[in-house]
Amino acid sequence: MTLASEQNSLLAGTDLQPDAADDPANSVAWELRDARLLDHSDGSVAFEQRGVEVPVTWSQNATNILAQKYFRGALGTPSREWSLRQVVDRIVGTITRWGDGDGYFVNESEASLFRAELSHLLYTQRAAFNSPVWFNIGVAGVPQQASACFILSVDDTMESILEWYAEEGRIFKGGSGAGVNLSHIRASSEALSGGGTASGPVSFMRGAAASAGTIKSGGKTRRAAKMVVLDADHPDIEDFIWCKAREERKSRALAAAGFDMSVDGTDSDSVQYQNANNSVRVTDEFMQTVLEGGDWDLTARTDGSVLKRVPARSILSQMAEAAWQCADPGVQFATTINRWHTAASTGPITASNPCSEYVHLDNSACNLASINLLSFLDDEGVFDVTGFRRAVQVVFAAQEILVGHADYPTPAIADTTRAFRQIGLGYANLGALLMALGLPYDSDEGRAVAAAITALMTGEAYLTSTRLAERMGPFAGFHDNREHM
Repeated sequence: MTLASEQNSLLAGTDLQPDAADDPANSVAWELRDARLLDHSDGSVAFEQRGVEVPVTWSQNATNILAQKYFRGALGTPSREWSLRQVVDRIVGTITRWGDGDGYFVNESEASLFRAELSHLLYTQRAAFNSPVWFNIGVAGVPQQASACFILSVDDTMESILEWYAEEGRIFKGGSGAGVNLSHIRASSEALSGGGTASGPVSFMRGAAASAGTIKSGGKTRRAAKMVVLDADHPDIEDFIWCKAREERKSRALAAAGFDMSVDGTDSDSVQYQNANNSVRVTDEFMQTVLEGGDWDLTARTDGSVLKRVPARSILSQMAEAAWQCADPGVQFATTINRWHTAASTGPITASNPCSEYVHLDNSACNLASINLLSFLDDEGVFDVTGFRRAVQVVFAAQEILVGHADYPTPAIADTTRAFRQIGLGYANLGALLMALGLPYDSDEGRAVAAAITALMTGEAYLTSTRLAERMGPFAGFHDNREHM
């Protein structure tokens, strides 16, 4: 793979067509087509919108997704969006207006160039934001929720638990997902102050999962996304490990008896814990105890006393067996995660978002975007370094602007996110890029290409962050955490 020449300037220079600087839509050819989706169960039409305008290079699948999920306005009404131009204008126009008002651009010319280049990246599928941006940004009358990933917190009170349910509902409604660590909630074997014993976190998980199952994320046919984490020293850890596997055994038995247990089946709602990923949070101390064959203490949430001792290897073996049966629970290595933590002075990392690519402070959010690697490879096998770096600059700046103006479901999440300005920038189509280059996915050459591109993306993102900090100032949490950066 040959590398093209480089360019370092931020928001200066462009690879757009000559007539696209004022209107980037002129750089692509457009056509009208119909978007239609069929119900997989009976072949009936589940969704249809005629006369959808997209670039000719877009696949029919991309057209269907755009029309069904991202067009705003009621279907069949004049307010309904029908063209990608409308969607991009709505999103990019809003971001540019926010950025201009905040002083991100030195002049009107830079703002116009930013708008043109970001629009061009979206039109040509060189980059894409996470779904909440497409769902919400620029839509009148809805919260401007822009982040796909949230991490919440729950305390050992009924008020906090019920607020957790409500927070997740608001997050799912905006098209996003949330993770939470429930280890503060007392175990089912611990006493309540008024008498009796507590319900335990696994019991409350049942209610949260059922609530998530009733909410279509973003008001669309997109399921709510959840992550639930429990520390390995929680007294209910074994119940947590097996809760999903037990339910899926029931699902298989019901399916064998003739019930419809498919993902959209009428009988699948009776199976619990199906709307979340579960993960156990383990420490180096736990893993060392496994190696030594020792016992592991399960401690009370109220006073820290040891309620039970279990062989550490038994816990790990149960995790492996349950994961073999149903793919849950996953494992989060708490010691390593917090050793790499860049904001440790503010608080520990206790959980992640549902997909676990975002691990940071409780009560925080992260907006994501992806860059399409294959679109930067030309017919001669040359990867466009200049264009790729440019895309990183523009998309990163857009994500940074979104942080400050997006709406958040709670004041605590808003405060943390605006103070730390978490951004998730990644790439897509690595496998297709390697295939186009004739490189095996599992090869040293393939890994070298992936490493080079990842390093280039990361370095350019950090450089862009530095340049934006020079202009706008560092994020509020920087000084307290400088030594961890």
